[in-house]
Amino acid sequence: MRTQRFAAWMLSVGLMVSGAGVVSSQNYPNKPIRIVTSEPGGGNDIVARLVAEGLTASLGQRVIVDNRGIIAAEIAAKATPDGYTLLIYGSNIWLMQYLRDNLPWDPLRDFAPITVAVDLPNILVVHPSLPVKSVKELVALAKAKPGELNYAAGTIGVSSHLAAELFKALAEVNIVRVPYKGGGPALTGLIGGEVHLMFPNAGSVMPHIKSGRVRALAVSTAQPSALAPGLPTVAASVPGYETGAVICVFAPARTPAAIVDLLNREIVRVLNGAMVKERLFNSGSEVVANSPREFAAFIKSDMARMGKVIRDAGIHE
Repeated sequence: MRTQRFAAWMLSVGLMVSGAGVVSSQNYPNKPIRIVTSEPGGGNDIVARLVAEGLTASLGQRVIVDNRGIIAAEIAAKATPDGYTLLIYGSNIWLMQYLRDNLPWDPLRDFAPITVAVDLPNILVVHPSLPVKSVKELVALAKAKPGELNYAAGTIGVSSHLAAELFKALAEVNIVRVPYKGGGPALTGLIGGEVHLMFPNAGSVMPHIKSGRVRALAVSTAQPSALAPGLPTVAASVPGYETGAVICVFAPARTPAAIVDLLNREIVRVLNGAMVKERLFNSGSEVVANSPREFAAFIKSDMARMGKVIRDAGIHE
């Protein structure tokens, strides 16, 4: 059933891109636009405020950031599809269907993809006391001591959690999750030697890598990242490994194609601005800024890969 829904959704994305059923956007926008997103201060909020500032300047209408927490997705799903309500959120918007029952939105039915704004790589780090200096050595140690190594993770289903579970699956090792009440406490636990390893995002862990409080082994992206210069990829030792958090821009489903295309062009232009790129890089993220079709294909790939990891590991909130 999910495959059929995804095929129908991809067809609708294709129609939007090709211009089928296009409604004129000549008068858009003629009133303020609202971007709903999660809590203030996090990565979603940073991206939302930079996009809002750029769109306000280019579209001639005020763009307002509305921080609504987890209900942001539900608000956007139920909003009128006219381009005046947008959603900026991470990949858990489509992975949450595997983690929770009875979601009040459907990730394929209720949203129109506009663009992946940024990628936030995870970095595999270990406590300095662990006698490993490479992914290969970590895998060997974990296989020699099954169930004895552990990893820190905050909220169930966040990128640091799923990155570790993907590592377990592909490297075929048994490491044990130690739950914390958030990414900050989890990283503090690693620094304090309570756990052996973690997959935090680059922005949060780079200062601790530079200070020597933790030892970095590799980056989670398929290619080396400028955010972690000199680090190899996990995939160099664990073939097929690729993960990380993304922050994305959506409109409600059935938003007219002309409006989606206009928003994509303007948001991509904002994200590729030199000052915006620098601010995002300094916060630990790299600009992606792709097309609606490329975004839809990414969702399909990520659902297939990470959905399997979640199901196989029995992860559920």
